[in-house]
Amino acid sequence: MTLTALALFLPACFALNVAPGPNNVLAFANASRRGFLAGLVGGMGRMLPFAAMIALVGLGLGALLALSEAAFGVVKLAGAAYLVWIGWRMWRAPAPSALTARDEPLSALVRRDFLIAIGNPKAIAIFTAFFPQFTDLAAPLAPQYALLGLLFLGLECLAVAVYAALGTGLQGFLTPLRLHRMNRGVGGFLIFSGLTMALSERH
Repeated sequence: MTLTALALFLPACFALNVAPGPNNVLAFANASRRGFLAGLVGGMGRMLPFAAMIALVGLGLGALLALSEAAFGVVKLAGAAYLVWIGWRMWRAPAPSALTARDEPLSALVRRDFLIAIGNPKAIAIFTAFFPQFTDLAAPLAPQYALLGLLFLGLECLAVAVYAALGTGLQGFLTPLRLHRMNRGVGGFLIFSGLTMALSERH
């Protein structure tokens, strides 16, 4: 991989990282309820699924999944159903108090972020289409994918921190009523994302 390719990869990759998808919106919501650390720690749940997907793409299995209509459909529908379920729970949740907002353990936030990430097969499609644009086919691919993967995960951590900081910055503004409305907004967004995922085409 050339330095020019690397210089092009970093801003393009970070643009993907900071896109307001379900995981980033969830990090924002967690931080607005529980503070920066909760938003940051909860957002780390996506790292293992993303690392696994990058490894699969590097091994060529991502392209295989993209060709398998049945496998892609099962993963897509499972991920969509989970998004709708989490969104419905957030929509139906009562207005939080200062106490109940801190009852949920951090491990539950990590697990939720993990399940949302692993239930989205579009991530494999992104890695399959995005990473090869910055690789040198004349050089060994494994070290290049390892480097791109590490850079992607590092930028993903930075994106989580950005959303956690934004959520934390709005804590003083978010009264229980406003937080309740925001939870409904996030829940509605997750339901919409799940339905969109379920109805979308493969590519």
